[in-house]
Amino acid sequence: MNRNDNAWAQASRYLSLGLILPAGTFVGYLIGYLLDRLFHTGFLAVIFLVLGSVAGFVALLRELDIQPKKDGS
Repeated sequence: MNRNDNAWAQASRYLSLGLILPAGTFVGYLIGYLLDRLFHTGFLAVIFLVLGSVAGFVALLRELDIQPKKDGS
């Protein structure tokens, strides 16, 4: 039984890894689109699309726990 729980936990982790970047990108674009409609502009969607992509990438790296190793030499 413990083996199946572990498989489901791994599957959910990989699924979340696959959704982090697209979700950040979508949310960033959505915020930009709504601000464009509110302020009658045309460039905020692109700016927030880029910011959402960067935020999704940072969240992905944090989830993967990639950190530079500090070498004493």
